[in-house]
Amino acid sequence: MPRWKELPEELDPQVREFTGQLRRLVEHSGLSPAAVADRTGYSKTSWERYLHGRLLAPQGAVLALAEVTGADAGHLLTLWELAERAWSRSEMRRDATMESIQVAQARFALGEYAPDPDRVPAASPSEPPSPPSTVSPSSPPPASSPPPAGRTADPGARQLRRQLRRERMTVWVAGAAGVLLVAVGLLLLALNPSGGGGKKAAAATAPAASAPQSPPPSAPPALPAGVRCTGADCAGKDPNRMGCSGQNAVSPSRGAAGAMRIEVRYSKVCAAAWARVTGAAPGEQITVGADGHSATARTGQGGDGYTPMVTVSGDPAKVTACRTTAAGLRHCAQPAAAKSPATP
Repeated sequence: MPRWKELPEELDPQVREFTGQLRRLVEHSGLSPAAVADRTGYSKTSWERYLHGRLLAPQGAVLALAEVTGADAGHLLTLWELAERAWSRSEMRRDATMESIQVAQARFALGEYAPDPDRVPAASPSEPPSPPSTVSPSSPPPASSPPPAGRTADPGARQLRRQLRRERMTVWVAGAAGVLLVAVGLLLLALNPSGGGGKKAAAATAPAASAPQSPPPSAPPALPAGVRCTGADCAGKDPNRMGCSGQNAVSPSRGAAGAMRIEVRYSKVCAAAWARVTGAAPGEQITVGADGHSATARTGQGGDGYTPMVTVSGDPAKVTACRTTAAGLRHCAQPAAAKSPATP
């Protein structure tokens, strides 16, 4: 019976519970990780990662383990769905943490080159330089005291500011009067029945005044918690990172060849689909296509993989998902029968 190491402390509770259930199934079966790998078609290295919490086991591996150990596949898949959502949330939190660190580093770098406000001299262009005073040798130097802070000791500066304010007010009044005169002239031209220019101006302005205004664009619908894109914004992006997988996705089409399983994963809330393969050989090509667009990916070392998302505007049953082996053999998913709906 294998002796397990402690799971990482930062592991999500739902992922911890799912991993513990996998360990209990392996212990009760009396199989070693090497024997489990041999019977399920997944490598020993992959199972060591699954059972030590370093990687979330794919759905194909979970189903294969349930078949080998005789466990309830439905209950195990429910735990897997919860763990998959928790794993996606953890990845998003890690991404947000890295973004925050990068922003903080950028702000710190900018702060190093920002000018120190205490070192910038305060400029007072409104105060003209006072002429140097001439003191006769016979007269004693005048006693001078510095003006209080926040006040201008030179009366000439105050007079200059008042003059500038008066000039600005004069310019503003003159401009307003000019605009008023132009408006009155246009109104007189429009009301003059004998003036052709007034009739043309009225005819030109009438359609513009009577034209109905287009309604403001409606705000986009609010997305559920954890979902980060929808429609065209999801094209080419990772479904797990965008929150489109888990309970937000179903499988309208499936296919199998030996231990290999391929399925179309479709998310209505994200209006997007992707292909997912489990139990294949490493490096095999996965392709998904919908509405004239496609995305490809390759399976990893454990034989599992999924493609980026493509936008789906029509029937999700028309989305294609195929796996191509190194020898050129091609296996595609087929739409599920109406009497057996796809399992999320």
